[in-house]
This record gives sequence, structure tokens and C-alpha cells, in this order.
Amino acid sequence: MRFIAFANDQGRPVLGVRIGHELVDLTALGLPDTLDALLRLGEAGMQAARDAVARAGTRRSINGLKYLPPVRDPAKAFAIGLNYIDHAAESNFEPPKFPVVFQRYPSSWVGHEQPLLRPKVSTQFDYEAELVAVIGKGGRYIPKEKALDHVAGYSLFNDGSIRDYQLRTNQWTLGKNFDASGSFGPEFVTADELPAGASGLQLTCRLNGETLQDANTRHMIFDVATLVSVCSEAMALQPGDIVITGTPSGVGMARKPPVWMKAGDVCEVEIEGIGVLRNPIVDEA
Repeated sequence: MRFIAFANDQGRPVLGVRIGHELVDLTALGLPDTLDALLRLGEAGMQAARDAVARAGTRRSINGLKYLPPVRDPAKAFAIGLNYIDHAAESNFEPPKFPVVFQRYPSSWVGHEQPLLRPKVSTQFDYEAELVAVIGKGGRYIPKEKALDHVAGYSLFNDGSIRDYQLRTNQWTLGKNFDASGSFGPEFVTADELPAGASGLQLTCRLNGETLQDANTRHMIFDVATLVSVCSEAMALQPGDIVITGTPSGVGMARKPPVWMKAGDVCEVEIEGIGVLRNPIVDEA
């Protein structure tokens, strides 16, 4: 199934399932209004969604939706740095022997088609195309061989980075968490629609139609199963937690001359089988 979170005409959150160019409104059929809440119901929640889609008598067009990020308020958002060898090299780092983990906060991302804000304190606004794994079943000390059983599905992320702030210190939190600097969406695709671990999928980033990143998820240094297992060693994972799995080479900072996102640009992240995440760039007021 392909879930879309959006706001209705009154601004309230709604959860739907896309069928082609139409959408079944799960919330109107008595199901939760967020994916977070649905995932907390476990397999019973997913079965209820499947049943609702099967019995739905009406659908609405997906045209004109105001998209929200697929997960509204994850308890934890693990972001992974330097997870492709070529990106580590272009960033002048040795390939990591253990996952590089930092946090992103929900205030730092927006939904599909919503504007990314270039902050007024910096012009070094970079793009990063990434795969997101969404936890469906919680757990602690999850072994790698069982880790994919805990992943409900996948989405897309643009890990927009304010490079001069990111690189002022050895830890990256500030430069990775400017308000509305990243994006998440447009859909959450259940794991059964994709290869195991979402491996082998082509990942690209386009800025104003020009392809600047082009890689494959099979080239991640640490695959999804490894990342889920490692993160669970530190803290118990919960349904709705997300793992933002890292970006490949081609980022703007590494180009000669550098390529920074600016007002009027449009950035697109695409992963085969998952979709396209598109955002215009605007300057902060």
C-alpha cells in the first residue's frame, strides 16, 4: 500500500491510501488520522487499512492535496552520515567502520511541494537525496537478521544542509536542523512493495531538472538491516521512528564550483519504486 498524509480543507490531518490517481480517505472510514497512530496498532492496523480500502465506496482525486510528511511526530529520527563510499571520499572522510548517526527534528522538514527555506544567515544551502526506513514494530537489541521484520516501509528525504553551520564543529546537529530546511514524503510505501531492505533501487537528485546525484541503494556502506540493528542497541525503537539512511556523492558542497540551492530553484529527490519528492526553494523572510 501507498499511504499519503495530507491536510483537509480545515487544516486537519488526514491519512489516505493512493490507488492510481485516486485516494481512499482512511480517516473518514474511522481509521487514525496519522500514520504514526496506525503503526502503533501493529499488524491489526495495517489489516484494518487493507479492509477499509477494499470496502471503500468512494475515492477522491489526489490532485490539489496539501501534503504533510508521512510520519507526523516520530519519537526518534536517526540520520546517517557518510553511508556511501563515494560521498565519504568527496567529503574528505575515510569510509566509516561504524554508522555515523545524528538526529533530525520534525521542525526541520516539510512535506512534498512545500517550500524549503534558505536561511538568511547562510547561502550554503545544500541538497542530499536519501531513502527513509520507517519502523513498524518496536524493539531493543534487534539482531540484524531480524531487523527488516521491524521495518514497515519506506519513503524519501531531502536532508537539506546548511554547510557552513554544519562544519563549524565536529558534530553536525545545528547545520542539519534549520527550520524547514529538509523534506520528507510524498508517500509511505509498505515494505512488501519493494525489494528486501529497499536494496537495488536507483536514487537520484535533480536541481532545476539537472541530475546532480545518481546512485543505487545497494551501494550503501551499512544497509537498512544493519542501521536498524545498530540504532536499537542504544535505545528501544518505537513504531513511527525513522532512519534516514544517508546520501550518495554529488552534493553541492563537493562540486567545483560549489552548487548551492537558492530562491526560485526546484529540487527533486527520486527513488525507483517509491516516487518523487519535489520542493521549491524560497528565502527566509
